[in-house]
Amino acid sequence: MFKNIIVVCTGNICRSPIAEFMLREKTAGRDFIISSAGVGAMVGWPADPPAFAVAKSHGLDLTGHVARQLTAEMLTTSDLVLTLDQSHSNWINQRFPQFRGRVHKMLKWRENADVEDPYGGSAAAFEDCYRDIEYGVGDWLKKLG
Repeated sequence: MFKNIIVVCTGNICRSPIAEFMLREKTAGRDFIISSAGVGAMVGWPADPPAFAVAKSHGLDLTGHVARQLTAEMLTTSDLVLTLDQSHSNWINQRFPQFRGRVHKMLKWRENADVEDPYGGSAAAFEDCYRDIEYGVGDWLKKLG
């Protein structure tokens, strides 16, 4: 059973914080531990302002998020690693092949699609990103029970 879930993107300031906080909200009161990290994290940074804004517009508050770099220790304690695009899965699988079976994409049940990186993009790009994460979270929640 998956209880400790980590969501992984590149900088850990846009996609993975949105997914982390969304998963936390949707699993509140249940026995899940949800976190996030980046494969090239902007360590110590808060959520990117446009990511913060799009989340806030949907009632999700990213206050308190601090970006961190993905480590082997984080992977060791995680039952499920949700990546936002194929490059993240590849990065993890190349460096830490022992965790390959735990690594799955957020949009696994949507043709294993990538959630496009909105960093530096338009408000519409952040809205699209939020929507795709919402789809992925909904799909995973059905599988997590």
